[in-house]
Amino acid sequence: MTIQRIVSGAHYGMRDWLAQRLTGVIMALYVIFLLCSICTLPQLDYYNWSQLFSGQFMKVATMVALLAVLYHAWVGIRDLYMDYLKNTLVRLLLETGTIVLLAGYAAWGAFILWRA
Repeated sequence: MTIQRIVSGAHYGMRDWLAQRLTGVIMALYVIFLLCSICTLPQLDYYNWSQLFSGQFMKVATMVALLAVLYHAWVGIRDLYMDYLKNTLVRLLLETGTIVLLAGYAAWGAFILWRA
C-alpha cells in the first residue's frame, strides 16, 4: 500500500525560511550602514539629511532595504494568514489586500527616493 501525498500548491517551507533570514540580514546591515552614515554627518539637519540620500548608492541601498522589509513582511503575514485563517475566501481577500498595500508602499518609497 502506498501513501499518496496531496499537493496543495504550497511549496514554501525552506525557501521562505531562508528568505526571512536573508531579508533580516539585509535589514540589519542597512541599519548599521545608515547609523554609521548618520554619525559622519557634521550636523543632523534637513540639508545634510537630503545630501546623504542624494547619492545613487544610498538610494539603491535604501530601495534594497525597503524591498527586503516588504518581502519580509509579506512572508510573515502570509504565513500568519495560512496558519490562522481557515476560510479560503477570507484568506484570499486579505492576501490580495496585503499584496496591494505592500506594492503601494514599494511604489511610494521609489517615488520618494527618485523624485527630482
